[in-house]
Formats: sequence, structure tokens, C-alpha cells
Amino acid sequence: MTQAVRPARDAQPVPAGEGLARRLVRQYPLVVVTIAVLVATLLLRAAGQAVAGGWLGSVWALLVAAQVFRGMVQDIRAGKWGIDLLAVSAIIATVAVGEYVAALVVVLMLTGGQGLEDYAAHRARGELRALLERAPVAAHRLAPDDSVVDVPVGEVVAGDRLLIRPAEVVPVDGTLLSDEAELDESSLTGESLPVPHRAGDPVLSGALNTERAVLVLAGASAEQSQYARIVAMVREATQSQAPVVRLADRYAVPFTVLAFTIAAAAWWWHGDATVVAQVLVVATPCPLLIAAPVAFLAGMSRSAHAGVIIKDAGTLERLAAVRTVAFDKTGTLTYGRPELVTVHARAPWGQDDVLRLAASAEQYSSHVLARSVRDAATARNLVLAPAVDAHEEAAHGVTAHVEGHLVVVGKRAHVAATAQGVPDQQVYPGELAVYVAVDGQGAGVLVLSDQPRADARTTLEELTRLGITDRVVISGDAAPTVAHVAEAVGITRTFAECLPEDKVRLVRDLPNRPVMMVGDGVNDAPVLAVADVGVAMGARGSTAASESADVVILTEDLEKTAAAVRVGRRTMRVALQSIWLGMVLSVGLMLVAATGVIPAVVGALCQEVVDLLSILNALRALRGPAGASPYIEVPQR
Repeated sequence: MTQAVRPARDAQPVPAGEGLARRLVRQYPLVVVTIAVLVATLLLRAAGQAVAGGWLGSVWALLVAAQVFRGMVQDIRAGKWGIDLLAVSAIIATVAVGEYVAALVVVLMLTGGQGLEDYAAHRARGELRALLERAPVAAHRLAPDDSVVDVPVGEVVAGDRLLIRPAEVVPVDGTLLSDEAELDESSLTGESLPVPHRAGDPVLSGALNTERAVLVLAGASAEQSQYARIVAMVREATQSQAPVVRLADRYAVPFTVLAFTIAAAAWWWHGDATVVAQVLVVATPCPLLIAAPVAFLAGMSRSAHAGVIIKDAGTLERLAAVRTVAFDKTGTLTYGRPELVTVHARAPWGQDDVLRLAASAEQYSSHVLARSVRDAATARNLVLAPAVDAHEEAAHGVTAHVEGHLVVVGKRAHVAATAQGVPDQQVYPGELAVYVAVDGQGAGVLVLSDQPRADARTTLEELTRLGITDRVVISGDAAPTVAHVAEAVGITRTFAECLPEDKVRLVRDLPNRPVMMVGDGVNDAPVLAVADVGVAMGARGSTAASESADVVILTEDLEKTAAAVRVGRRTMRVALQSIWLGMVLSVGLMLVAATGVIPAVVGALCQEVVDLLSILNALRALRGPAGASPYIEVPQR
């Protein structure tokens, strides 16, 4: 199992109707030829033509050895040392002492490595491959006359009406037009049960429609939709190589030296070159090349099943070593959706009057507080009025004419600059005030509060169990609010009123590394990029944050940050176990072979068993310890 004899990195799709024999010949020609030569050699020997069989087997084995040697030279010129020298030496030694059947078994082991790796990688990539294969290629677009036209998914644009039939995947992000629908979002979020949606609800591309045909209003093109970003991240993840894999390559140097040392000692002790061949045939540790990559693919696949996309295999190694976790506050430790606590109204306006006028003025704003005010009005069944001449000053407030009244909504300083009698409302930690003025007079104050997530404390407890006790909150909000939320979830270190550049500096200066930073907004993108591990939360979070992060959580479950660390640690542990399992067993076999009791053919077969054991052990990264869940279930808010 060496890279020098791999005809292709990945098995290609099998054309429909292609027979097994043709498929094997096309994908693994060296394996097929080696098996044919081995069978022919054994038949010639059984027919009394041992010399002819010996020449046939030896020539083929040496031809493969020459190809391996050529690949080894190319690797050395590229600055990469592998274990190809042991493979070449084993083949030459067995041919030299007349053990041509053993030589062919070694060749079969080497050429068959591609098939074993393909099988293991196929198993390990299960969830990642499912995400790629589900990507829709066509969409059913409704024409103005309501006729259905099938178009490539790349031609869908925002505003198109799309028909999604049962068992079809939503091709683009959009809004549900039908009265109701049940969508299977398990491939996106890990949620096993179908999620009910009603008309007007946002729907994510990649969700599977379950029961009945529904209509969706496209909100974006396919390239700009959530699923396209997920597919791009998955493709990047499957092509990455973890540092631990390169570390395994470096293990090859001392292992090769040790193998030649044992072989030389056996020759000196026995004075028989056959024993040298017997030692070398068990000294080809394919786990160094295959087991670690398989373990990391399995770890990424496992995390994807739980709704966590890990972009590259190297991130898994850094996750395993995380010592500090830094959290943004709004939208990360809290829901990011402030809820109305109370309304303080001033005569002649009542509470519902103040709330309805404020929501009417805010209905065209995209600010998170504006959305919270509108949601509060909707919850009270208040009917919003049209707003005329609406004008928003970013981060300050909104001015609009509503039902003939001049309505100003926003921060106190903004409202007080245009109105009289604006009170200075006292708020408690964790609360914030939205001021409302009507026709130049203070009309009332809306008090809102952004509550900590229900799973925030559970997440911190899980991180503690994982040994991560250095936790901080880094936020741009006021110090009292940040301290209130931090205390509620169990964090004692806080940094408040931070600009994006302050967050970057603070994360760079944190002493206990690696540092994992968790955030969700546009302003979090720079700090996620500089953290050792950047984690972006939420399927509907900022695209900038998702692109700069190393890990993307597709749901609003904060606990999956701890799940990502847990998967990283288990994956790293399984990868190293697989490497050392293969090396220790190989060394043990070499020591036994040095006594001369293991025939070369038996030794080659034993080495193949070692390879299989290491690969099977690496596939353990697909699952957690017995009884473990990929993530902790917490009560939903």
C-alpha cells in the first residue's frame, strides 16, 4: 500500500450496466494483473514448471518494484520521505532468495492498497458524500401562466416561484408560499424529525420535502444559497490533509531505519539472506499512509451528521488541543433576538398605541431591534399602518410618518434631539430601552431583553468536562450587559465595548492556546479568521463569518461547539491509535520474523492482517464511545 502504485486518487463512478470484472480492470488494473500472474505462477509450479513460474512471478514483481522506486525518487525530489524504500527492498529480497510467491503477495498487498483505501474512505465519507450527492441539479419553475418548466438550478433567480415535489430537495433559499410543509432538514442540522413550516417561513436549500408538493418563492440564486456554501465547504474538507497525516509520513524515517537494523541483525545472527526477506515483508506499515486519513475523514463525516461542518482535516487536530474558548455575546451566548419585556407609555398614548406606532415606523428596517419590535406587535395581534418617508440613521433609529403622525424610534439621544419630554428610562442589566416620540413629544419607552440561550450553561459545563476551563466573553456591548449574561451562563472573564479590531487583538493575546472563537455576525469575521479555530454559528448567520470560520454550525445549538471539540479529540485519539497499532504490530512481527520462524509468504499475509486491523480501527472515528451521542440534547426554547 504505497502511493507510488496508486493509479487514481479516488474511485470513479461506475457507468450503469458495467460488469464487476470490467469495473475492477478499469479501477485497479495492477491488482487484476498481479492476481492473474500469481494464479499463473502457482499453476505452472503445480504442473512441474517451477522455473517458468519463478521467472514469470519474479519479472512481474521486479517491474512493480521499478515503478515503486520511480515514484519514490519523485517523492524524494519533492522533499517527501515515505516508506517506499521498504517496499522495494522487500520485493527485491524475496526475489533474490527465490521466494517469488511471497514477492507476488507483497506486490498484491501494495497494489491492493488502493482498493482498501477506497473502501475505507467510502465508509468514512458517508455523511459528507451524502451532502454532495443531494445537491439538486434542476428546478421546477412556474411560468406566469402557472405552467411548470424544468430549468437547470443555476438559472433560478430571486423572485422565481418553484414547485418542490415530494422527496425532492429545495434547490435554493426562499420563502414558503404554500399553507404548510414538512421538511426533512437532517442533512443540514442533524435534526432527525421533519420540521413543520407555515406560509411565510424561510426555507433553506438542501432541505428535503417530505409529504406533499409545495411552492417556494426563491430568495436567492443557487450560488448564493446556504446549501451551495455547504457543498463548497464539504468539497474543501474532503480534499484537505491533516497535519497528523504529514506527521505520519515523518514516522516513516525512524521506522525504516529500525526495520533495516532488525534485518541486518537477523542476517548477522543467522547468516541467511532468507531471514532478511522474512523481516522485510512484514515491515511495510500501510497504516502510516491510510489509517490516519481515514480517521480524519470519518471524524469530519461524523460531525457533518450532527450539523457541524469542519472545513479541513487540520482543524480537527486543533480542536483536539483547544485550551481556551472565547464567545461573542449577541447571537452566540444569547439568542440575538431581544424580546419585549414591558412598554412604558405616556398619556395620551396607551401601551398598544406606542408599540403599534413604533412597529409601523420600524417595519422597513433590517435592524435586529426593529425586527424584535415588529415581532412583539405581531404577538399582540396589532395591525401595522403604512409608513411614509421612512428614514433610518444606522445604529441610531428610524423616523417616519405613520397615520399622519411624525414617529421617531431609537436610542434616547437620537429621539431627544427631535422631541421634548423624553424620559431617561432605568433598565436592569441585560435589558435595553427603545425610545418612541410622536409629533415632537416623548410617547413611551419599549424595554427589551436578549436572553441567554437555554443550552449556554450546559455547553459551558460540557467544555469543563472536556478540560477547557479558560473561557471568556468578548463583546461590543456595554459592560453591565456583558457581565450580566456572562454571570448567567457561568463565565467570569469578560471584555466589553470591543470594536472588531479590539476583538482581534484580544484573541491574539490570549495566552492558553489553541484558542477557539465562537461568533455569528459580520463583525465577527475578522476575529474568527485570526483564531486558531473559528466557529460560526447558525444556518442563517453571516456569510462573511461562515467563510472566515474553520467550523460552521448549521443550527442554533450552542452545545455543538462542545460537540466539535469532542469529535476532534476522539478523531485525533483514534488516528494516533491506528498509527501506533500498525507500527507496534509490525515491529512485533519483525522481531518474530528475525528468529526465522515465519515463512516469507506467511509474513506477507500477516502484514495484510495488520493493515486491515489498523484501517478498521480508524473507522471507529465514525462513532463515539459506547452510549455516547454526537451532541447533547437540550431543551429547546
